[in-house]
Amino acid sequence: MLDLAAGRGRHTAVLLAAGCRVLAIDRDAAVLATRFGNDARCEIKEMDLEDGHSWRLGGGFDAIVVTNYLHRPLLPAMPDALAPDGLLLYETFMTGNERFGRPTNPDFLLRPGELLAAFLSRLQVLAFEQGVVTMPRAAAIQRIAAVKSAVPGTLPL
Repeated sequence: MLDLAAGRGRHTAVLLAAGCRVLAIDRDAAVLATRFGNDARCEIKEMDLEDGHSWRLGGGFDAIVVTNYLHRPLLPAMPDALAPDGLLLYETFMTGNERFGRPTNPDFLLRPGELLAAFLSRLQVLAFEQGVVTMPRAAAIQRIAAVKSAVPGTLPL
């Protein structure tokens, strides 16, 4: 499993508790190292995902989790990084979030339907939502769950 832009490791902790092996990537891995450095199931990698060089993600991940992070050049690399039948879970802010707080910069806000458009031709979309949520705080978001089918046009069992 890949926790991309892992931050403080909220999703890394959930994945480890579920018994998964996790690669947690963030530009500042100090907190991740403190929390998970002794867990053999967790590999921690400090990486600037926005430097234009290191964003090649490799491949073979059973799942990729991304939340509250957007760097558009990474989007095309994500389907390639998934193993056959691998799952992508992605949620981040969209236009309209300016009403609720940060981020407000359009560079960090998805346009309507952008997340769906980014993956629709390469992954089988299981669910897509966009709009305003109130929990855990009010925000305008998009979220997608999509799978890389081992056999195109079919869902994994």
